Formats: sequence, C-alpha cells, structure tokens
Amino acid sequence: MSDRAVRVDTTSQVPPYEQIRAQLAALIRTGQLSEGERLPTVRQLAADLGLAPGTVARAYRELEAAELIRTRRGAGTRVAALPSGPHAHDAHQLGTLARDFTSAARALGADTEDILTAVRNALNSGPAPASASGSKTTEASVKVTGVRNGLEQQT
Repeated sequence: MSDRAVRVDTTSQVPPYEQIRAQLAALIRTGQLSEGERLPTVRQLAADLGLAPGTVARAYRELEAAELIRTRRGAGTRVAALPSGPHAHDAHQLGTLARDFTSAARALGADTEDILTAVRNALNSGPAPASASGSKTTEASVKVTGVRNGLEQQT
C-alpha cells in the first residue's frame, strides 16, 4: 500500500470532498507530493474513487484557494510551491474535524481516554490502515511519473 494513497470512507461523517482535501493537503505539506507534480484529473480521481466529479472538483477548488495546487489549461493540475514560512492552519476547520471525529468515536462507544489514545496513536504512526469493520473505504494511490500521472485502484 502506497504512502501516497487517498482514501475515502463513504460511511464517515466527514464529507468525501473534505477527506480528499485533507489528505492531499497533508501529502503536499509533508513533501510526499512536491512542487510541480501533476495530480490526476478531476474525472480520473472521481472514477477511481467511485465518486461524483463535483466532489473531487470541490476538493481541488479548496486546495487551490489554499494555494496548495494550481490548475492551468493544457498543463493540468499541479502542486504549487509552498510558502517559505510556516503554514497557518484553519482553526475553525480543525475544530470541525475534531468534533466530527469525536462524535463518530462516541457513537462507537469510545470514552474520552479512548479518543485521546487514538489521536495520540494516529499522530505517532501516520495514516491508519483502512478498517474492515463495515466501513466502505475506497482508495487510490497517487502515482507520479514525470509529466504523466494517474491513479490506480487498490483493493
């Protein structure tokens, strides 16, 4: 399984576009996707993840608004240069994600200590593997091959 995989859990309370946006932003900010690397087209990523193109388009629009990617007619969508200084995170969006995660964890029966332990483990180990416990997760790996990129469905 690739470190550069984008996963979408359709049973999550986090909207699919936000899952895509957050994962691609993390790949860009950590340098796993570097400046100039081409991302898949909206239609290609949507097809690979089994989502509507509008869902992926919204994620790309938000990444463009955050100046993490740029789209040029004829050149496709590419990773933009990161600002030289530290990036500011959106405190409101972070709070929303935390509330969504906490609500989902509580629905599973987790108490506060279980939730904190899960967050600490996630921070220390990176992305968690896809769960087989009834969730419907689709994954696509971002493959960068010079000028040409594609996604490939992982099963």
